[in-house]
Amino acid sequence: MKKPVHIGSFINEVLFSCRSEIENGIFEIWDMWANLVGEVIAKDSKPAAFRKKILIVHVSDSAWIQQLQFLKKDIIKSINDFFGKRLVEDINFRIGPV
Repeated sequence: MKKPVHIGSFINEVLFSCRSEIENGIFEIWDMWANLVGEVIAKDSKPAAFRKKILIVHVSDSAWIQQLQFLKKDIIKSINDFFGKRLVEDINFRIGPV
């Protein structure tokens, strides 16, 4: 008889195998967000979802939406360069929980 195994020891592997590359990318971006955009931006923003290579990012207020629009191309380049593939083609910034 096999010993019981805690579900946490293999659940990430199972979930990873069931998702597409893009869906898995959101989890990697979540983990690396502060490194990709910097601590100042990361305090008032966070990745929320992926939809067809469009990253949805929640921000704390409309001033951050305006500021991040100016930085959008740089953020996309930073993400894609870090992962070595074109994971993100566009970013939509929305007010939401940070």
